[in-house]
Amino acid sequence: MSRSAKATAFALLAGVALVAATPQGHAQQIATQATTKTSSKLGLGRPALPEEIKAWDTDVRPDGKGLPPGKGTVKQGDALFQERCASCHGEFGEGAGRWPVLAGGAGTLKADRPDKTIGSFWPDLSTAFDYIKRAMPYGNARSLTDDDVYALTAYLLSMNDIVKDENFELSDKNFTSIKMPNAAAFYDDDRETAEKQFWKKDPCMKDCRAAPKVTGRAISVDVTPDSKAGPKVD
Repeated sequence: MSRSAKATAFALLAGVALVAATPQGHAQQIATQATTKTSSKLGLGRPALPEEIKAWDTDVRPDGKGLPPGKGTVKQGDALFQERCASCHGEFGEGAGRWPVLAGGAGTLKADRPDKTIGSFWPDLSTAFDYIKRAMPYGNARSLTDDDVYALTAYLLSMNDIVKDENFELSDKNFTSIKMPNAAAFYDDDRETAEKQFWKKDPCMKDCRAAPKVTGRAISVDVTPDSKAGPKVD
């Protein structure tokens, strides 16, 4: 691949990465600027259309941003799960064979072999919703409707005893009201304040430590044999 072709590929990939990692709206602005700059510089491609960016910018965040309109009940999710998911994850989320376990594990996180399931470990419900929407079912990703994803997520909540009523309906309206059992065990990275006392404005880059002091040598403590000692080797 020529240098210019590599540069083009890298620039286009960078544009896609920016879309995936940046909040909605702002992502579209940055991606458009990036592709416009690339197009004008290399004479290739065109700015991404809003609908093209929207197709990639589908992440759902813990605060509910990115949630599509929709709804689904535990009961509906149960039927979907048995049809589309149970062959891998088991009828009750126990995992078939070596496929992931989805339910149980409460109180095991401090055990030698903790069960890190959606109910016992995951801090945000949006993680489950986003992953199901993007990647499930295995081998047929993105085949579920938004209502299907809401229903399956509701069923996972029921499976983990987070909701009790099989008629409970999860939607974009009440999604953020669900609090996961292990949410409090996760916290934002606070090193900027918690470790500020260890930071130095002008870090030492040379001769930062005193020279090491030699306190003994192997030959003086009789652990290094002389050249005449030791068995002969044929």
